[in-house]
Amino acid sequence: MNIEPLKHLHGAVVAIDGPAGVGKSTIARTISDHLGYYFVNSGNFYRAITYTALHRNIDLTHEDQIITVARSVRLTLKDDLLAVDGEIVEGFLHTDEVDAWVAGHSAIISVRDIVNENLRRLAREGLNIVCEGRDITTVVFPHARFKFFLDASPHVRAERRYHQQETRYSIDEIEQKIAERDVIDRNKVYGALKISEEAIYIDSSYLTIDEVYVKVLQAMLDQLGE
Repeated sequence: MNIEPLKHLHGAVVAIDGPAGVGKSTIARTISDHLGYYFVNSGNFYRAITYTALHRNIDLTHEDQIITVARSVRLTLKDDLLAVDGEIVEGFLHTDEVDAWVAGHSAIISVRDIVNENLRRLAREGLNIVCEGRDITTVVFPHARFKFFLDASPHVRAERRYHQQETRYSIDEIEQKIAERDVIDRNKVYGALKISEEAIYIDSSYLTIDEVYVKVLQAMLDQLGE
C-alpha cells in the first residue's frame, strides 16, 4: 500500500467517530504516526475540563461553574500532547473520577461549543489532523474529506477498557457504565453520537489494530483516487 500521496496533503482532516472504548484513540494515533498528521483526541479536551474542575474543587454538579472553567482554560497541543494553560495533563485524564463526570459535562452545550471552537482552530491553521470523538463527522468537521465511524460490541469495549487503565471496577461493571455512557451520548440535545451518512462504518470487535488501520488507509486512498 503506497501511502505517500496522503502524506503530501495540506489541511487534511480525518474525522473519526464512535462510542466509548471502541479504540478510536489507538487507531487515530496509529494513522497520525504513519502519515505524519497531528493526533487530536477531542474526548481529552472534555476530560481536561473535568480534570481541571476536580483539581480546583469546583462543584461538579453546577453547570455554570463547569462552563466558567471551560472558558477560563487554554487548551493547546504541546509536543503532540494536550496541555491546560501550558501544562501537559494527558497522563491524568483517564481516571475513575474523570470517567464518572465527563459524560455529563460534555453534554453541556456551551462546553461543547468551546471545545469545538478549539478543535476547528487547529484545522484553520492548515494542519493535517486526525481527530476522533463522538460528533466529529457530524458537527465539528461535517465537511471533512475523510470520515469514519468505528464500532464494537459493549462487552468487547469493556474488556478493552479494563485492560487499558487502572480501575477498581470489574469488566461487568465497566460494561454497565459503558452502556449508560452510550445512552447519554446517543441522546444529547447537541452533538449526539450518530453515524454520518458519508462516514465509512467499521466494526472493530474482532479486528486487530493493524487490520482496522489497513481498512482506514485503503479507504482514504480510494477516496483520494475518486
